[in-house]
This record gives sequence, C-alpha cells and structure tokens, in this order.
Amino acid sequence: MKTYEFNCEKELTLAVIGGKWKMLILWYIALDSPQRFGKLRRLLPKVTPKMLTAQLRELEQDGIIQRKVYKQVPPKVEYTLTEYGEKLIPILKLMYEWGMDYAKHMNISIGNTDSISDLPPSANMQREI
Repeated sequence: MKTYEFNCEKELTLAVIGGKWKMLILWYIALDSPQRFGKLRRLLPKVTPKMLTAQLRELEQDGIIQRKVYKQVPPKVEYTLTEYGEKLIPILKLMYEWGMDYAKHMNISIGNTDSISDLPPSANMQREI
C-alpha cells in the first residue's frame, strides 16, 4: 500500500478492502483455497482480466493474500489468504448476512448466492484434503 495519512482506522480498512471486486475475491479464496486466476475469472465473469490482476496485486501488496508461482509450463499461480486476510473473514461473513437480510427486507432478488455455511467456522480457511 502506498503511504497515506488516514484519518481513522475505518478509512484504512476501506483503503485495503475497498474496490468493486476485492471482497468477492477474498470470499472466493476463502471458500476454496488455494485459488487460481482462471477460476477467479470464471467466478467473477464481469471483471476484466486487467482489473482482476490489479485487484489481486493490491491485495498482495497489502499483505491480505499470498501469491505462489510455480515454475512450470504453462505457468501456474495460486492465491491464498495470509493471516491478516483470514482475519477479514468474520467481517465478510457479517456483510454477507447483512446483505441477505437487507435483500429480504427490501424485496431485492439476488441471483447466484453462495452459502455462508460453505465457509468453515474457524478463522483458518484452509480446507482439509
């Protein structure tokens, strides 16, 4: 993250996880980690490759996700949450619940929804194989 002066902690948090796609990227990495670029593209069909790359780079620079590059042909890159990324999952769960409740309250139809029960209850989001 570039060095900025923040007025409060909330402003800093929004600077890290703000952006149209970052929270969804984190959600999908938490649901099924490690996550590859191509799968994220399929899960987020409205995001352009350029924007997805930029958002992933920002999350990596901010220490929220880790990028692992395998030296092979074709290239293979996997993304996982860091310890600080895992700490965001309870916040994302609350936002998910709020969004579902708000949609119901306002009678808003939501297309493809993931189940919050798909997320493990612990902060450690790594799935057992």
